[in-house]
Amino acid sequence: MMPMAQALSVDGIETLNTAVAPGERRLAILGATGTIGRNTIDVISCFPDRFPVEVVTANRNAAQLAKLARAVGAKRAIVADDAAYAALKSYLAGSGIVPEAGAAAMCDAISAPVDTVMAGIVGTAGLETAYRAASSGMTLALANKECLVAAAPLFRAAAERSGASIVPIDSEHSAVFQALARAEPEMVESVTLTASGGPFRTWSRAQMATVTPRMAVQHPNWSMGAKISVDSATLMNKGLELIEAAALFPFAADRLSVLIHPQSIVHGLVGYRDGSVIAQLSAPDMRIPIAVGLAWPNRLDLPSKRLDLSDLARLDFDEPDRERFPALRLAESALAQGPLHCLVLNAANEVAVDHFLRAKLPFLKIAEVVAEVLERFDSGASIKDLSTISDVLNTDENVRKLAGDVCRRFLGA
Repeated sequence: MMPMAQALSVDGIETLNTAVAPGERRLAILGATGTIGRNTIDVISCFPDRFPVEVVTANRNAAQLAKLARAVGAKRAIVADDAAYAALKSYLAGSGIVPEAGAAAMCDAISAPVDTVMAGIVGTAGLETAYRAASSGMTLALANKECLVAAAPLFRAAAERSGASIVPIDSEHSAVFQALARAEPEMVESVTLTASGGPFRTWSRAQMATVTPRMAVQHPNWSMGAKISVDSATLMNKGLELIEAAALFPFAADRLSVLIHPQSIVHGLVGYRDGSVIAQLSAPDMRIPIAVGLAWPNRLDLPSKRLDLSDLARLDFDEPDRERFPALRLAESALAQGPLHCLVLNAANEVAVDHFLRAKLPFLKIAEVVAEVLERFDSGASIKDLSTISDVLNTDENVRKLAGDVCRRFLGA
């Protein structure tokens, strides 16, 4: 099990950072201009004295980052893209907020006095900074599922060495955590993650052949970024979450499953050996799991939408269709085969989704690209050692090159 708490017992599931007092937690918000970052700022704005912000980061959106930095009173603001530094400096002139830029500054974002890092950078781009947080003994509020998909053994070892706490921010993993409470692992029979099914849940393969990027990013229940919206449409997102769940919780893959639940009200379920099933329910609002992660073992009085069960006509559940949505099957297979395959799956998918969003690959080809890259990399790859972050990033780069070649071939077919 991922060591998610200082007070974690050997036999129990005592997750999140119960060693942290319920008072002040000094934050670094990575990816502040994205969906997770903006929702985090929305949450902490309700509690200005509890969550002082030391640093905010973004990729290159200097104007938005400067605006957010001023709003939360951050001490530092960092853009990953060096070319955006001049604009950031100009936007922050007279604020007292220190502007910084570049890869080194990003890695330094989590230095003291930060004690809690909200990792909201999408994709493998957020891996190095999140790993540094896990290595530094901080609380890592992890909204970047790719970190554990690509490098779970390294994050697990880093957290064990440093005493870091890894807090799940994905709504499904937060739900499972809440449903587990202090349960003994041997009494847990099953863990189920739910999926809305995305915008094409009832579509045939023939209908999905006509899907455009504009259509794919229109999620029926959640407001998310483009990449994760496409992953939700293919069900790859749920596959990645299965892999993440296997890293976060002490359960083998045969105790983890997925159900389609189009209303997105039940986010996760835990079945126990006495026949009980405990579920976490809430409106589809990312501020809720963010608040849970920031405040646990306490709760925040959050002005989120309250769930009125009398308004719900029905709650539907169904098995996912792995023939129409083969990405889920690919993720399940990668989980069974091990960390290298999970890394390859993630990198190939990121490249394929990027090509799709740039209208350079048909929607149905996303899973086909991932499947071919997995097959070709497995048969021809010489890199099997993933003992350092450099190994992971080098392998990730090699996979991306191969995936790019496969995408271009598919486009020319």
